[in-house]
Amino acid sequence: MGGIAENLETVRARIAAACARAGRAPESVRLLAVSKTHGPEAVRAAAAAGQRLFGENRVQEAAAKIPECPGQLEWHLIGPLQSNKAAQAARLFDWVHSVDSAKRLEALDRQAADAGRHLRARVQVNVSGERSKSGLAPEAVLEVLALADRLRNVQICGLMTIPPLAEDPETARPHFRKLRELRDAWAAETGLDLTELSMGMTHDLDVAIAEGATFVRVGTGIFGTRARPAEGAEET
Repeated sequence: MGGIAENLETVRARIAAACARAGRAPESVRLLAVSKTHGPEAVRAAAAAGQRLFGENRVQEAAAKIPECPGQLEWHLIGPLQSNKAAQAARLFDWVHSVDSAKRLEALDRQAADAGRHLRARVQVNVSGERSKSGLAPEAVLEVLALADRLRNVQICGLMTIPPLAEDPETARPHFRKLRELRDAWAAETGLDLTELSMGMTHDLDVAIAEGATFVRVGTGIFGTRARPAEGAEET
């Protein structure tokens, strides 16, 4: 694998090609560089190559890393949000992809208000039903979406999912398609603008784009390999 700048160029070309095949504009898909476990020097290298959106899994890791990185970057929390980390998350991140309960969403909104910040959020949906995966069961999502009108400082603007880990990218397609179909149904039912779909990683981003992803989360394709995560953790 080449250097970070070269890897970014390759990933961007993949995104553009996947968009062309799907009849979509390349700018309709944003690339989130997943920098978890990689140091600030890797973020600086990616930023120098024009990357501005970065994703972190853990609030504590991000708290140590972000001050060492260039300013004017956009930070996304893609890992589970614990209620006791909501205050720190509200100060560090611009987006939270992993809202998985009404309690945590309300805590994030309170803390964002206290910090004088406005955040955007996605509800994480466990489309596959895997017990090891984070996220809400589809039947529990409407209860969380119903909070949208009461939130002051957090805007719910879409959904996120993580499909079962598999070598064949095509095995993820039904899960991506299901999230899009659920989004369409829930948007129609609630009237919410749930435009954003965060789905697709290094090995299956082409399939995710074909099924409507607006954000793809790429880690190893940009920064190289890392220690294999524990079972159930997100690969990127």
